[in-house]
Amino acid sequence: MITDRTPAPNQFHNELELDPKAYGLPGAEELAALLAALHPDCAPGTAPRQGPDGSGGDVYAPRVVPQTASVAHVPGTAGLPQIPAAWQAPSFARVGNLSVEALRADFPILGEEVNGRRLVWLDNAATTQKPRPVIERLEYYYRHENSNVHRGAHTLAQRATDAYESARAAIARFIGAPDSAEVVFVRGATEGINLVAQGYVKQFLRPGDEIILTMLEHHANIVPWQLLAEETGAVLRVAPIDADGQIILSGYADLFTPRTRFVSASHVSNALGTVAPVAEMIALAHGHGVRVCIDGAQSVSHLPVDVRALDADFFVFSGHKIYGPTGIGIVYGKSELLEAARPYQGGGNMIADVTFAETVYRKAPAKFEAGTGNIAGAAGLGAAVEYISAIGMRHIAAYEQDLLAYGTRALSAVPGLRLIGTAAHKASVLSFILNGHAIEDVGRRLSAAGIAVRAGHHCAQPVLRHFGLEGTVRPSLAFYNTREEVDLLTDVLSDIAGGKT
Repeated sequence: MITDRTPAPNQFHNELELDPKAYGLPGAEELAALLAALHPDCAPGTAPRQGPDGSGGDVYAPRVVPQTASVAHVPGTAGLPQIPAAWQAPSFARVGNLSVEALRADFPILGEEVNGRRLVWLDNAATTQKPRPVIERLEYYYRHENSNVHRGAHTLAQRATDAYESARAAIARFIGAPDSAEVVFVRGATEGINLVAQGYVKQFLRPGDEIILTMLEHHANIVPWQLLAEETGAVLRVAPIDADGQIILSGYADLFTPRTRFVSASHVSNALGTVAPVAEMIALAHGHGVRVCIDGAQSVSHLPVDVRALDADFFVFSGHKIYGPTGIGIVYGKSELLEAARPYQGGGNMIADVTFAETVYRKAPAKFEAGTGNIAGAAGLGAAVEYISAIGMRHIAAYEQDLLAYGTRALSAVPGLRLIGTAAHKASVLSFILNGHAIEDVGRRLSAAGIAVRAGHHCAQPVLRHFGLEGTVRPSLAFYNTREEVDLLTDVLSDIAGGKT
């Protein structure tokens, strides 16, 4: 028999008047409190937002709210009714005024599946993924601008030159360089350090002269100086670090002697994540009349950089570490130092006049850009710095610091896991070892779960051996990573630690 299920006339109305709490749902007051906590300018009775000119322009610049915070932890919510923990808002992580999910959508590869799992890219210290504006800029160059630069009267040559020099100007703005002519394109930070060593420092060295490095250095900031020392008879001296992995400034200061000729130091350690006190280190060196090169390969994508504020003499970084293409990077050098430096390589483009008797070189930066450069890569790097500038480096740094703190707490709770590098001032890196498990095995288990990390010595053997290690597992973060990804990493590591297969 079919039963008539037509509702009585007031049935829906009566159901809507039921108390939501009877069904385990938040009430109207709790929902209003949640709205006011997350969006104070949208709360009832709040005046419409005003633009700088008094108009209704959107001037909203939301802060990064920790995803697991209760209303009591959100600034500006004192006195509001407290919402039970069960009814906290879901994750709405933001970088500045942009949602992380919206930013992740700019990176096509983050939708990739590996080993049947969605890719979790936590190998950002090795290389960053590329957003659509960078990918599309490279394609546009090859479709519409492909030519050599500085040496053609035709339209495509002018387009290519404009692309190349516009990128140089964008990079100069990004790092606070006074003049785009102080930005030299190279293949990456490694070539940049070699250029500084061979082009500038070499001419001033005599046997017994000293070059200061630090224990934190990547091999790219050790080997070029060893080669130079072998060639000139110079001596390398190394600034010490403490048990947390931070440079001991007093030990660094003690290294200076009348024979000190140059300092080259990493801004951020690729193996530990330590942020070195480079402003103080530069000031100390300048007090002794010594010039300084800063390796910014690991800092420039995580921290706002202003080379003028730092008073850096040279600053180098690689494009692929800052969401740009591989095979492109820059050397910033103060104009008077680039003028004093000798050409690093010889060839076309860097000359003003050539005879078999002598060559007259062009001024910097052309003097250091022999041959055909990576023009498309330069355009792509320009697009990368414009992309992250639009997001805002201060917003990126704030979000990543929150994520790093969250990851540090999460990994510290894994049984048998030891974090390597615990300096108070860090960026991005969560190096660790897991008792009873080889780092390579941990890396493979994580990869099977779709999680990409680096496992090895990270081209930083001296600093790892300082901790008695030959390698670590190194997750490293970027602004497109999330707490959910850190949770997945922690869950898999907990399973490994617990012996689950």
